[in-house]
Amino acid sequence: VTRLGSETTLARIINMVRKAQLSKPAIGRLADRVAAVFVPTVICISIITFVTWLLLGPEPRLAHALTTGIAVLVIACPCALGLATPIAIMVGTSRAAQLNILISNSDALQTASRLTHLVVDKTGTLTMGRPEVTEIIAGREMDSDKVLQLAAGLESASEHPLAEAVLASCRGARLEPAAMADFTSVPGRGVEGTAEGRRFLLGNRHFLREQGIAVEPALEEAADRHAGQGGTPVWLADREHVLGLLILRDPVRPDSAGAVRALQEQGVEVVMCTGDAEKTARAVAGELGIREVYSELLPEEKLEVVRALQERGFRVGMVGDGVNDAPALSLADTGFAIGSGTDVAIDNADITLAGDSLAHVPVAIALSRAVIRNIKQNLFGAFIYNAIGIPLAAGVFYPFTGWLLHPMFASAAMALSSVTVVSNANRLRLFRPGAGEPKQAA
Repeated sequence: VTRLGSETTLARIINMVRKAQLSKPAIGRLADRVAAVFVPTVICISIITFVTWLLLGPEPRLAHALTTGIAVLVIACPCALGLATPIAIMVGTSRAAQLNILISNSDALQTASRLTHLVVDKTGTLTMGRPEVTEIIAGREMDSDKVLQLAAGLESASEHPLAEAVLASCRGARLEPAAMADFTSVPGRGVEGTAEGRRFLLGNRHFLREQGIAVEPALEEAADRHAGQGGTPVWLADREHVLGLLILRDPVRPDSAGAVRALQEQGVEVVMCTGDAEKTARAVAGELGIREVYSELLPEEKLEVVRALQERGFRVGMVGDGVNDAPALSLADTGFAIGSGTDVAIDNADITLAGDSLAHVPVAIALSRAVIRNIKQNLFGAFIYNAIGIPLAAGVFYPFTGWLLHPMFASAAMALSSVTVVSNANRLRLFRPGAGEPKQAA
């Protein structure tokens, strides 16, 4: 047993959906403010209508005054106005849950519907997150098996996504990782350790440059060639020389290109962030059709990417799954947490996506736009109904038609308006992913 009661995943899902259904986006709060003055306004209109017909209307004046005054009160019931937002939120969040999209608050629906940019991490989101060692290039001092053993020894204490790939390659070759001591991890750069009385380091090109270690032209050329094909070069060196080079590849998810294309069709620019070298990042971005890329980033620099885009006036979403993503998820206009990610990431996100596929994001954005559009339709219908119904009940058209609206028909019209709003909101139950979604203007 790892979790009990309210801490279980099911309990958190139920709580998240309930919280979203009880909250209201900004457009809903505006409707509430209008509704707050609606009833006093209608009472005033009813009194004015009664007095006007009593003083100026034809005989029988009192009967006409009572008919119109009561009809105004009956037809102007603010039920439709009050139902417009919450019924759409309730149906929309329920439909989202059916599509494995959990919305933590209804404000996320409004912000997600207006996104212009989406920041995504390469590893594990655009790619499978299961890198493999595809090639080992040894330097002059040792063979490829020794390079792999030393690399595996250094990675044995690391939590980096590439570490398991190196260790798996070592196991697959039936080799034992070199025994290491005095580990040092340098975030965004690599790891160091001591074996056989020598200090070794394993990491990216920046790590070698910072340590003042020169790279042989032949190895540099090989690294550039593989990086241009989407591979990630990882360097092994001692304090003086480069000893070898490992090439790792993380396959692109089959649905990533389609998800990126769907987002671009919605008017959302996908921005890729990665700690990989620029050539590797550009190769993957080119394969997926991503135009804006930030490479060689430290984990905490994703936050600065989100902030910089917001300062340029863009509405920015962020997709993340780890503890390091939590600050950026919190800062983003809309944070999307991958369901397989950490609790910290999920708690800081506005929308949680089941699984680890980017394909859920365009669905969430399309649904959010459908919900906001539905709310606007409901509010427009409620206002138009009252704009036409109140003058009709007040007898404004009597001089031209000689006809007054009976309170009985006014009550039927009032009920019909509420039924119309509820019926329109329930159309969201028919929402289907991939239904033609118009591009969102920036």
